[in-house]
Amino acid sequence: MTLICRPLRADEIATAVEWAAAEGWNPGLADAQAFAAADPEGFWGAERDGQLLACITAVRTGEDFGFIGFYIARPEVRGQGVGIALWRAAMARLAGRCVGLDGVVAQQANYRRSGFELAWNNARYQSDAPRIPDAAPAEIRDAAAIPFAQLLAFDAQAFGLPRPDFLRAWITTPGHRARVLLDGAGEVAGFAVLRPCREGSKLAPLFARDAKVARALIADAAPHRAPGPLILDLPEPHAEAVALARSMGMEKGFETARMYTSPPPPMRRDWIFGLTSFELG
Repeated sequence: MTLICRPLRADEIATAVEWAAAEGWNPGLADAQAFAAADPEGFWGAERDGQLLACITAVRTGEDFGFIGFYIARPEVRGQGVGIALWRAAMARLAGRCVGLDGVVAQQANYRRSGFELAWNNARYQSDAPRIPDAAPAEIRDAAAIPFAQLLAFDAQAFGLPRPDFLRAWITTPGHRARVLLDGAGEVAGFAVLRPCREGSKLAPLFARDAKVARALIADAAPHRAPGPLILDLPEPHAEAVALARSMGMEKGFETARMYTSPPPPMRRDWIFGLTSFELG
């Protein structure tokens, strides 16, 4: 029968998140809603005889950037060409853009054949009983309490480009706790979202001008985390972020290879103490 590659419906996006949970990726409890807001046609699936066999994200951000994630084929169809057909459809959707992904480190050679080059490695750090840092008093408030344009501008500097639809959904997703730290001039110096997951909580993102700001946002978030581990996904070359995670007793888990097809957006990697997600960048 014919294999069809097409955008997923909202209920099918929830299925893709369930598959990610089965793979041990520990997605957030409400990811489907916010991820769909990033690009309503960004989730794709491969279908045969009305049965969903594989999924992938090909999310467009702005005019020139895209991100591949959620690349999963059902175990019984792996090695049968289903996944590669869906991969080609996703890459076709992002043609002409800089495309990024967080891939399995061991699969870098395969991604290079599709035009990707390694930029750096990201890694997951977590602890079931983190040592929460002491932090000086700071003006921390709900992200919704400041003008959205102000938050968007800060997030765009850290992420590399504006993502208004996703950001608006991310800070209002049920269960998410979005907070900002303001400096003495009333400018955003840090932004964090505590995101409940299947196991524990992620600070995703944790963007901060420096480690002092990051510590204050962690101290603010920690009492509200779900049972289980506190998790930070962060760029391995960011020594200050790695040192902070280790100072909290967090242990390194798996790594991903962050790869791009061309130079990535001009992000402030030195502000990234916690990535937003491995699925969308």
